Order: sequence, then C-alpha cells, then structure tokens
Amino acid sequence: METIPFNKPFIAGKELYYIAQAVTMGNLSGDGYFTKKCAQILQERFSVPKVLMTPSCTASLEMAAQLCDVGPGDEVIMPSYTFVSTASAFVRMGATPVFVDIRPDTLNIDETLIEAAITPRTKAICVVHYAGVACEMDLIMEIARRHKLRVVEDAAQGVNSWYNGRALGAIGDLGCYSFHETKNYICGEGGALCINDPELIQRAEIIRDKGTNRQRFFRGEVDKYTWVEVGSSYVPSEICSAFLYGQLEEMERISQRRRQIYDEYAKQLQDLESQGLIRLPWIPANCDSNFHLFYVIVESQALRDAVLEQMRQDSVRAVFHYVPLHSSPKGRELVGDVSLPVTEDLSSRLIRMPFYYAMTEEEQQRAIDSLTIAVVQFNATAAIH
Repeated sequence: METIPFNKPFIAGKELYYIAQAVTMGNLSGDGYFTKKCAQILQERFSVPKVLMTPSCTASLEMAAQLCDVGPGDEVIMPSYTFVSTASAFVRMGATPVFVDIRPDTLNIDETLIEAAITPRTKAICVVHYAGVACEMDLIMEIARRHKLRVVEDAAQGVNSWYNGRALGAIGDLGCYSFHETKNYICGEGGALCINDPELIQRAEIIRDKGTNRQRFFRGEVDKYTWVEVGSSYVPSEICSAFLYGQLEEMERISQRRRQIYDEYAKQLQDLESQGLIRLPWIPANCDSNFHLFYVIVESQALRDAVLEQMRQDSVRAVFHYVPLHSSPKGRELVGDVSLPVTEDLSSRLIRMPFYYAMTEEEQQRAIDSLTIAVVQFNATAAIH
C-alpha cells in the first residue's frame, strides 16, 4: 500500500519557468528580480512598510532578535509550545526565554499571563501564531506599549492569516514568515522579515547584508559601502525566490485548496468530537485562518501514541507536534524547572494529520478512516478493561 506522507512539496504554477528565467538573468546570489518581486507582493498584500526576504524563518527571527537589542541579562517572553528557532534566535544574543503557558482553545500564548511574567529585565514579547490562528494581538500590543517592549510575531505558520482585518506579521514591531516546504507557500527553505517600525528598516538592511551598508550604496545614498555593524548573510538565493514567486502568484488558489482539505477533515471528524472522543481545532470569529494544518486532540498520551502507531501501520504518516521547549534539555538548562500545565497536557495529546496541497480525496479519506478506526478501537478496548 502506498504511503500517505505527512507533507508533499508541490508546484502550483510557473515555478520552474521562473527558475529558468532567474538563471538566464544571471543573478543567482540574491536580491535579484524575483527576490524583489516576492517582497513587493508581501508588502502590498499585507500592508507592511518593508519586507526583506531571508533564507529561512530562523534567519528572520535572528535578525528580529538583533533588532530588539537583546543581550545578556535580558528576558524575552514567549510560549514554550513552539519550534526551537523561536527561542534560539534570542538565546544566541545572550537573552533568556521566559516561557508562558498557552490557551487551551487556540494553543497560542495565553495573553492573560503575559503581564505577570514581565520583570525589569524584560525586553520583548515574541508571540507564535500556532496553526495560522492569531494570538490576541490587541491586548498583547497594549501590554507591550504600556511597558515599552518590542513585539515580534513568529508567523512562520501564519502567512496570509488575519486578525481583525490585519495580516499576521504586520501587527507587531517585527514579523517573521516561513516558506519551508511544510508551509502553505513554499520554496524549500525560505523566509521573510516584516518590518513594521520604519525606524528599524535601515538597520535591518545592514544586518541582512553582512553588516554592511551596501543597500544604501546601491541606492546612491553613500559613495562606497563598508562594514558598519555585526551582521550575517541573510539574503536568499534567487533560485529560491523565483520558485516562491510562482507560489505567491497562486496564493488565492493555494489557500482555497487548503481550506477544502481543512473543511473535509472537520466535517468527517465531527462525529468523533460529538462523541467526546477527540477535540477539533477552533478558530475565533475575529481570525481568518490560512488553514496551515489540521490537528486533533485525544484524551490521553497513551491514546495518541497508540493511534500514531496504528496509522503508521496503515501507511499514514500522522505526527505529534512540538516537544515543549521548557521540558527539553537546553530549555531546562536555561530556565530550570518550569510548570506549564496546559502546554504539557495538550502537547502530549495532539495528533497532526497529513496535509498538503496535492492531497487527493482518496488519500484524505484513508487518513480519516485510519484515525477514526484507531480511536474507536482504542476506546472500545479501554472500556472492556
């Protein structure tokens, strides 16, 4: 039986044609025609003052951390239920993550717990928009402004998601996007930094271009470019940007297809939720999701592990998601023993379903049937014992 993968890269439009064009134009090292066009699309669609394309969301987060001027002794508030890059970007600068628990409904940072975590050492708040569903940004921004803190949006999963009519990544001081092959719009590895505070634009360009003022030189603002700050090579390959441009052109079609897949999962799994056997995702009314992923939450870790094993035997590659950072070896080294009960509970019971643009109806039905049978059988066996 053919395996249903967790993810499958896809071509939506003219990606390969644009790669050939990029080669013909003769500027593959970055910041060529397609890199600029990708940034332009994101700026215009999401109303961002300046977008800089990067090799990855990790690179964007590292730039954001440097722009926040964090260093040894500083603290950055963030959720523990996230990918390692959220924390490591700030830890690289010498800052300490302060992990806050998540909401049980959206699995986003619990905005009601943020203020209590603020100390005189707090420098920034880094929120993570899990599954493309927005954090409660109005309150978070109000808290940040009152305490004079920077806000970074880790919107790796949130490209083309919205909160109260504003694009994720366009609300905080800085926003970080991912175009990794598991995301909605892909180029293998890629990212973008959204700069919503115009005062940070010039410095961001310098950090991105190895710490030089080369972009100002190209614009004729200085007569030569030189090293002016610590930076790195955060410019993506033009080949990746060419592929991504082909995807961004098809953004609406890709979004519509992902919504179809999401809605089919929700429709067919509704009965299991009605029986109290699983919990489905929830999207608040003021949030417009990009339908990045679909998860279910089961009643125990034992059930999750049993279901994942059964699905593996059925050649369906479902997965669990993050191991909470505060419980990881490096997390414990940085923050010691921290209790985050909601994070610990939900992370141990979550199953992430296969989800990709080219998923066929047959593949999705197999995934649904495999999950359903495994959950029902486990609960039937548990009831007997």
